[in-house]
Amino acid sequence: MATLIETLPQCIAAAAGLGTASFALVDATKAWKGGVSNCGFPQIERVVTLFFTNTEKTDEVSPLGLKQILLTLKANWLNGTDLGGQKAIAKSLLKLRLNSDTAAQYATVTKVDSGVLTVIAGKIAIGASLDTPEGDVWARFDLILTAILDQGYERADQIYRNSAKALSVIVAVALAIIGFYSFTQAFETLGLAILVGLAATPIAPIAKDLTSALAAGATVAKAFRK
Repeated sequence: MATLIETLPQCIAAAAGLGTASFALVDATKAWKGGVSNCGFPQIERVVTLFFTNTEKTDEVSPLGLKQILLTLKANWLNGTDLGGQKAIAKSLLKLRLNSDTAAQYATVTKVDSGVLTVIAGKIAIGASLDTPEGDVWARFDLILTAILDQGYERADQIYRNSAKALSVIVAVALAIIGFYSFTQAFETLGLAILVGLAATPIAPIAKDLTSALAAGATVAKAFRK
């Protein structure tokens, strides 16, 4: 029993090393056009595209056209900019597009009064003050716009994290199979290799504390054995 306790930290550390290596290999895919970082971005593209009509989607020249805005947002996404900062940038870019021509589409998406939002857009353009009812509509529009972008970005972040973990598991299993076969030259260990690979990825982030705790436990066990 004491021997098992003493060797368990080394086993966990080895599995953690496998998990860390798999994470590193998945992360290295970012060198090729963003790699795994591309996962999730379609969710952001989906919510941003809602604010563009079919005609506006074809505009590839305007700095505030759909293509240019998506390029800016994707650059921030791939670069790993703080999620809150990314939401703020997306919100600012969409608000910059708000004018008398785009107000109708914005009102359709956010479910506010189209006529009032058009008036608000005109006043903002000339720096005029909003009256109380207009201010209420503007505040409602701002909150709904924030909620829509938040939904897109949070869903995108969830997909990215889950995709990175799933790919890491696949890589960890592949590395474990290669490692086991290298030492045993037998496929009988395939099941054990798969098990180790599946365990390696979730163990990696917590291995340091867990290994330290088990090492301390082994020390206590040896002291009692004496």
